[in-house]
Amino acid sequence: MTAETITAGSSGSWKLGDLPVHRIGFGAMRLTGSAAFHLGTPSDRETSLTVLRKAVDLGVNHIDTAAFYFSSLRSANELVNTALSPYPDDLVVATKVGPYRDNQGEWGTSARPDELRGHVEENLRQLGRDRLDVVYLRRTHQDSIAEHFGALAELREAGLIRHLGISAVQPRHLDEALEIAPVVSVQNRYAVDRPDPVDDEVLRLCGERGIAFVPFFAVAGAAGEAGATTAHDDAVLSVARSHGVSPAQVRIAWTLHQGPHVLAIPGTGNPDHLAENVAAGALRLSDEELARLAGARTPTA
Repeated sequence: MTAETITAGSSGSWKLGDLPVHRIGFGAMRLTGSAAFHLGTPSDRETSLTVLRKAVDLGVNHIDTAAFYFSSLRSANELVNTALSPYPDDLVVATKVGPYRDNQGEWGTSARPDELRGHVEENLRQLGRDRLDVVYLRRTHQDSIAEHFGALAELREAGLIRHLGISAVQPRHLDEALEIAPVVSVQNRYAVDRPDPVDDEVLRLCGERGIAFVPFFAVAGAAGEAGATTAHDDAVLSVARSHGVSPAQVRIAWTLHQGPHVLAIPGTGNPDHLAENVAAGALRLSDEELARLAGARTPTA
């Protein structure tokens, strides 16, 4: 069986509220260029559209995007809309609000609670939707997220949003949000070579409460916004060699092995890499391999 014949269904499934998704999804950020958004050169437009359509053909039914994913050449939301509208009935499109950028791509301060409706409406307009499936509040510097999350909860009650998530949070923020409205998913940075006790705790709490945990930069690791890392631990390289797969596929597989509630949203502008990412959902790691990878994790300084 080749990567081209393995579909996202091999990764298993989870529900974001009442919305079932395969555990391998797709992150649209890379389609705009580098993770710095206005730096780097994205794939050509037709290739980006092809990648999105191929993702759906491979069974991906969970796409992660945002209105602030844009560069001078590309808007992730516009690409998603153009490639996939009219949307398949089972496709879940998640977006996020909180940070924002001006038309030149410069970051502003985090949106005020009273500005979030405009940001939600911007995503609705760009995606061509009447209601957003999942909206994350992406925390930036706030000590408390109650006021911002409460504003999104009101938009959920108004019918603009179906389900709510939170991102870049600590355990206390999850508790704070759950006092206001249901949370279906949490997006935090998480990778095999970037251990963090706080994120480990958030992952554990999500599992206990039936909430999806959706890591970002799982493939990039320490490289973060620079893109997919080429610096792999010996344990990752060894496991990759034993399975005849790429280190990136091992990173994705390791992510999914962290719990049945863990979803992966690797992004790429390359159709071949897309097929490999989806195929990683079928990669099963042994207990010994997982122990080897766990042993390679060292606490952050």
